[in-house]
Amino acid sequence: MSRNALALSVPAEESESDQQQQYLTFRLSDESYALGLLSVKEIIEYGGVTQVPMMPGFVRGVINLRGRVVPVIDLANRLRSESAAVTRRTCIVIVEVTNDGEAQDMGIIVDAVSQVVDIPPQSVEPGPSFGAKVRADFIAGMGKLDEGFVIMLDIDRVLAGEDMSAVNDMKAAS
Repeated sequence: MSRNALALSVPAEESESDQQQQYLTFRLSDESYALGLLSVKEIIEYGGVTQVPMMPGFVRGVINLRGRVVPVIDLANRLRSESAAVTRRTCIVIVEVTNDGEAQDMGIIVDAVSQVVDIPPQSVEPGPSFGAKVRADFIAGMGKLDEGFVIMLDIDRVLAGEDMSAVNDMKAAS
C-alpha cells in the first residue's frame, strides 16, 4: 500500500515563538485535540502496521518508515482506554518525543486530521482538574478557538511513563 504523506513546512521567516503558537488539530471520536506543530514531523495514511506480541493494549504495532521501525500508539486507547476504529480518514501522525533526554519518533493514530491553527498564549486556559475524559497530566491546556475549545496535549507526557517502558525497550532492541 502506498503511503500518502502530508508534508508540513513552516516558512523560514517565522520566529520560533510564532511556531510555538501553531498547533495541529485532530479528532478522536467526538473530541478535538491539538499538538504543538514543532513536535509533528509528518502525517501519513493509516496502513502497514505490524502487530508486536506482548505489548500493552494501546500499542497498535510498528511501521516501517523509510527503513526505520516506528512504534504506533492507539491514542484513543492511551488517553481513554477505548480503541480507535479505522476509517478512510484515519491517519498516523508521526511525532518526535523526548524520553530520558533522547529524541524518538512515534506514530499516533487519530480519527481525522483537521487543520493547523494559531493559538496565541492569551487564548490558552489551564486544563480542567475534573470532567475531562483525559488524564489531567496529559493536558497542556485548553485552547480557545472560534468554534469552542480544543484539548492541547502534552505529547511528551502522553508518550512517557512506566506503562510506556515496553515501547521504549522495543525501540532500544531495534
